[in-house]
Amino acid sequence: MSYTDKVIRYFSKPGPQNTEATLEIAKERAKELGIKDVVVASTYGDTAFKAIEVFKDMGVNLVVVTISMGFEDEGWIMKPEVREELTRMGAKILTCTHALGDDVDDAFAGKYGGISHKRVVADTLRRFCQGMKVCVEITLMAADAGLIDVNRDVIAIAGTDRGADTAVVIRPSYTRKFLSLRIKEIIAKPL
Repeated sequence: MSYTDKVIRYFSKPGPQNTEATLEIAKERAKELGIKDVVVASTYGDTAFKAIEVFKDMGVNLVVVTISMGFEDEGWIMKPEVREELTRMGAKILTCTHALGDDVDDAFAGKYGGISHKRVVADTLRRFCQGMKVCVEITLMAADAGLIDVNRDVIAIAGTDRGADTAVVIRPSYTRKFLSLRIKEIIAKPL
């Protein structure tokens, strides 16, 4: 019988107060596993700037996935000058339709009722925590955009509302091949 002992950081509460700890333990796990691709969710850029600082000396491919521009009316978008600064600092910025919702399916479901498979997947992942759903979603989006290699593991980092409180090791896939995606390790999550 073969097994590996692994420590998972559980935060007592979700939220941005966990950001620095989440990024640090994700960095340590990336070092241990030799992972060179890190995908980070960041709506306004705060978490992205912190991730750049934490991962700066590792030579990782840092992909920052923002919320869709469809949320501009709510004010939940990254300002152009923030995007430019993050890009200048070496991050790749991705904004596109969310892989697990907020798309044409949701527009019709909102008007006529019903539910999509994406919504079932998203709600199932939320049973772990909001960050777990976002980690999977941003990994799919980064893969679809060609910003990460689907043949090697990545670390995905996301959170609940703002900041980061969830980190996982994922073997990515393209959205159209979702059933190939594997969540290999949970590094951190809120209780």
